[in-house]
Amino acid sequence: MNAKPIYKSPAGKKEIMALYDAVLARWPVPHEEIYIPTRHGDTFVISSGERTAPPLILLHGSASNAASWVADVAAYSAHFHVLAVDLPGEPGKSAENRPSWQELDFGEWLEDVLDGLRIEATALVGISQGGWTALRFATYRPERVSKLVVLAPAGIAPARTSFLLKAIFYSLLGSKGGEKMNQLVMGRQEMHPDAVRFMNTIMANFHGRLEKEYIFTDEELKRLTMPTLLIGGTEDALIPVEKITPRMEKLLPHFTAEIIPGMSHALVNLSEKIIPFLSA
Repeated sequence: MNAKPIYKSPAGKKEIMALYDAVLARWPVPHEEIYIPTRHGDTFVISSGERTAPPLILLHGSASNAASWVADVAAYSAHFHVLAVDLPGEPGKSAENRPSWQELDFGEWLEDVLDGLRIEATALVGISQGGWTALRFATYRPERVSKLVVLAPAGIAPARTSFLLKAIFYSLLGSKGGEKMNQLVMGRQEMHPDAVRFMNTIMANFHGRLEKEYIFTDEELKRLTMPTLLIGGTEDALIPVEKITPRMEKLLPHFTAEIIPGMSHALVNLSEKIIPFLSA
């Protein structure tokens, strides 16, 4: 059980859910909304694309939800059966309990999601904490991951201390602090005003997780024998891609990295880079 509610107020939760529902109402492709029971709570999934196409699981970052894939889902759905999943304990429609980052909880959770969807093996795309979740599952059940794409993932190298200090400080400043945090994540990247509004609303009404992160061991990362693509930005204020890349290059046998100059932690609209890797 959580020590405290994940939302700052019932009204704040309602505001976030209203914006989420507005995104779902204009989802760019036909979709189905599914709930999957798991050991770690019911999980919300947005299913798009042909069911007979190869499966693709999309995992969003922290303080976010599956609506973050709205700009790319049409491109992915042209090639895959896309399943955008809400992580538990985040501001989406999945259970509000928070599985442990230190144990195998998230590996068990995603295993249950795949079992509920009757998917034996799948490609995974995850960003930030979603990238960490993809890594947790891929090191836990590597035989069930056909290809792995991680965008600025946590868990390979510790987050930048400067970011963590700012995050703690901004968490004390209410809604203005949340806006500052989002600016830090977005950097100089141009974001759609609706996306910025959604992010600011979440930060104003949601208690983000500020806990010790889990760093994967060499032995765990060596289990990633599937083709793996890392995408990062040179101006990422949170994830030190300059440390992640050499570690993964050393340990993973089928590894490709693309580090994008000028990009920050908010890696968006990258389906044109990811689809060729997944389809090869």
